[in-house]
Amino acid sequence: MVGLGNPGAGYRDTRHNVGFRVAETLAERWGLGRSRERYRARVHEGRAGPGGPRVAILVPQTYMNEAGRSVGPARGAYRVPRERVLVVHDEIDLDFGDVRPRLGGGLAGHNGLKSVRAGLGGEDFARVRVGVGRPDTTDPEQVAAWVLARFPEPPDAVERLVADAANVAEDVIMERREL
Repeated sequence: MVGLGNPGAGYRDTRHNVGFRVAETLAERWGLGRSRERYRARVHEGRAGPGGPRVAILVPQTYMNEAGRSVGPARGAYRVPRERVLVVHDEIDLDFGDVRPRLGGGLAGHNGLKSVRAGLGGEDFARVRVGVGRPDTTDPEQVAAWVLARFPEPPDAVERLVADAANVAEDVIMERREL
C-alpha cells in the first residue's frame, strides 16, 4: 500500500497529505511498529492485523510529483503485481468525505498518480480516492494552492474522513471489498 503526500511538517495537515495520514493510521491500527527508510520512503512491514495478509505500507519521502521514484523500486523489490499495489490519494473530483476505491482508470491530472504510473509502468493499480472537494476554479495555480492548504473542515470531520478512508483501504487489502 502507498499513501501519497509530501514530506515535511509544513505539509502534514494539508489536503494533499491525506494519503500519508491514512497510511499512518493503518500502520498504527495493525501494530506494524517503527518504519524503516527504504526505497526513498518510510516503510512499515508486517501483517494487516492478526492472521491478515503480509503488507508493506510505503510513505514516499520524495515529493508527491516524484512518488513513482519510490513506488517503482519498492514494487520490484517486493515482487508485487501492479494490480496488487494500492495507492491512497486525495481526490478533488470527489466531495469532501466521499471515499471510493477503484482499479485503474484515468489520472484526472493528478501529478502524484502520473508519477506512480511512470514508476509502475502502467495505470492498472488499485486506488482509494479520498474526496477533499474542489475549489470554485480550474485555474491550475489556485487548484495547487487548494490541495496544499490545510483542511478548513473541523478536525473531527477530517479525522472521520481519514478513518473512513483507512477502513476502505483495509477492506480492499483484506479482500472484503471489490474494486
